[in-house]
This record gives sequence, C-alpha cells and structure tokens, in this order.
Amino acid sequence: MSYLLRVMLPDRPGSLGSLAVALGTVDADIVSLDVVDRFDGVAVDDIVVEVPHGTFPDALITAAEKLDGVVVDSLRPFGGILDAHRELELIDAVAAAGAGARAARMLADELPAVLRVGWALVVEATGDAGCRLVARGESAPMWEGGEVSVLRGLDRATALDDDDDVPAEWISMDTALAAAPLSSGHVLVVGRPGGPSFRPSEIARIGYLTGILRSLHAS
Repeated sequence: MSYLLRVMLPDRPGSLGSLAVALGTVDADIVSLDVVDRFDGVAVDDIVVEVPHGTFPDALITAAEKLDGVVVDSLRPFGGILDAHRELELIDAVAAAGAGARAARMLADELPAVLRVGWALVVEATGDAGCRLVARGESAPMWEGGEVSVLRGLDRATALDDDDDVPAEWISMDTALAAAPLSSGHVLVVGRPGGPSFRPSEIARIGYLTGILRSLHAS
C-alpha cells in the first residue's frame, strides 16, 4: 500500500535521514520525495512511502511526529508517481492539441496526477450567461455550469475559499480549491478533497504551467 505524506520538518542537514529512520520503524519504505516549499527554517516535503498490508496509516503519523519539529500536514492513499517529466510531457501534449475542446479534456484528465490534486475542471468564464463547463476530469464533481463570479476576470493563479461563493459541489468533502486563467476566457479549476490547502509555491507552480500554455496557444 502506498501513501503520500506531506510533512513539515526542520530545514537542516540530517532531518530527512532521521525521518527515514523513524518511518522505517513501522516498515515504511520511502519511494520518492518532492520538496514543496521552504520558509523560516522549515521544509515542506511530499513523501511517497510503501508499507506492508495491514499497517495502519496512523502508525506513519505517530512515527514521524515522534521527531522534534516534525508535523504531518496530511496523509492520503497514493496511486500515482512523482515525476517532474510528466509536467513537461503534459504541456507538450496539450499544446499540440491546440486550444479547443480536445486540449481542455486532456488537461482536465491528466493534470490531477501531475499536480497531486484530486480533480480538475476547465470552465469558460466569459459572456453574460454564467460560467460554462468545458471539460471535466474523471474524478471531478458533477457540475453543469452557473455563475461563479470569482472566475470572471481572473488574471493569475490563486487559491479559492468558501468566501469566494464557489459552487457547493466544488467544496464538498472539505475540498481545497485553486484556479488559474487559460486562453480564450477559459479557467482551470483544481480541487484537493480533504486538503491540504494549496501552498504559495503550489499556486506559483499552477501559474507557471498555465502561463506556458497561454503563451503557446497565443503564438
């Protein structure tokens, strides 16, 4: 069984090694690691671990948080891979598909695995008839369209919250949301059911990705 842990730990030599040893006490094997953020002497890492069948997920949290300064921000089952090359491959494939419905469907289907989110939607936020659904990823909530004022005129990647008057379907299961403008009035919306919230570095990453796609489609 594989799990994705997001951990906050002291950003100093030896911290990751100590964490690996601690996780090893519950027979967890680190498969891959991605540095999400660094700030004020703290590192935020996404770590994929494999554990034997029958190991309770809580054992991972207990083992990690025995170390001073280590906090498990989230823990969830993981069925994908951490591979930065997939991001570049997706950009290339979406760019080759053009700016139409096919590209939007590809983005909604493939982006969740790249960004480690639960689902993605592409929405058209132009005109006077509310926002129109363009593409829905396999795990995205059922939503056929409606007014979402926060998406109109969106000019940069941003985290969304309950105060932004987003559809109830999007925030069920305590889902963290982020959105970013694409080309032709389209907006990418991504959700992470159960959290954690999107960190500034993750919002920046979404912004870089969508910015590249806008530039490619404008050329």
